[in-house]
Amino acid sequence: MGTDENPTKDKATANKNAAKSQETTFISRKDQLVEEARSFNLLSNVFMSVALNDIPACQHVIRIITGLSDLVVKEVRSQHRISKITAHDAILDILAEDSHRRLVNLEIQRKDTIEHARRTRFYAAMIDSECLQKGKEYDQMPDVHIIYISETDLWAAGRALYKVEKKFKGTEITYDDGIYVTYVNAEINDGSDIAKLMDYFKKADPEDMSQGDLSARVHFLKCEEGGYPEMCEVSEKIYNEGIIEGKKEGKKEGEDRLKKLLRCLQQQGRSEEMQEIIISDNRQLLDKLYAEFQL
Repeated sequence: MGTDENPTKDKATANKNAAKSQETTFISRKDQLVEEARSFNLLSNVFMSVALNDIPACQHVIRIITGLSDLVVKEVRSQHRISKITAHDAILDILAEDSHRRLVNLEIQRKDTIEHARRTRFYAAMIDSECLQKGKEYDQMPDVHIIYISETDLWAAGRALYKVEKKFKGTEITYDDGIYVTYVNAEINDGSDIAKLMDYFKKADPEDMSQGDLSARVHFLKCEEGGYPEMCEVSEKIYNEGIIEGKKEGKKEGEDRLKKLLRCLQQQGRSEEMQEIIISDNRQLLDKLYAEFQL
C-alpha cells in the first residue's frame, strides 16, 4: 500500500517553516543589536542623543557643565536638523531651550582631526540663522551656548573644562555677542563635578545612580522594559550607520565587508571596537580588524 503524498502541502509547510526561521532570525538579530546598544556609553552620539532626549536628564548635564544650578530646561530636541538651500546641513546632537530662552547645543566629538573651533562657529551660525525671523531686531536673538564634549583633551592644557572668553585686545573689556562656547573632555580627571560627570559618560553603568536624573534615564533605557523600544531605535541607527560607512568604501563589497566585520565583533562581544569603528573614522583600526578576521 503506497503512502499518500501531497507535494503542494509539503511545499507550503516548507515555506512556512522557512518563514518562521527567518522571523526567528530577525527577532534574534534585533535582540542582539539591542544588547550591544546597552553596552554603549554616552560618548556615542547616537546613544547620548536618545539618553538626553529627556528633559530631566538633559537638564542635569547642562546644569553641571554650565554651573547654573537653577537652570530649567523647557524643551529638548534630538538630532535636530537645520537645512539651508545653499549651505551645508547641520545635525545637532542635542538642542535644548531653557526658561530664559537660552539655547544650548550639546555635541559629542570623538575625532581629533577636524577643525573644532570652526565647527562650533558653524553650529552657532546655523542656530542663529534659524532663530532670527524676518523683521525682528537683533536684540531678540537668544543667547546660544555650545557645549562641545570630546573623549580627549583637545587643547592639551590639562583641563577638564575650557570656556572661551572674548575680549578686546589689550583691554579687559568683554566682547559679548551672545555666543558662549565651552569645551569639556573625558580625559582629564581633576576631581571636579564635571570630571565625575565625564567619568560617568565613559561608563554609563546603569547600576551607578550617582548622576541623579541622568542615571535614572540610563537605567530606564538599559534595564527597564519600557526602555526597550528606544534601545531598538538606538541599535537600528548604529547598525545603519555601519552600513553607511560600508557604502563610503565605494563598492557593494565594501558594504558587505563591514557588515561581516560588525557581525564578527558582535558575536565576540567586542562592543568597544564596534562603537569605535561606527562612530569614528578610524581607518587604522578597520584595517587591523579586517586582517584579524581575514575579511
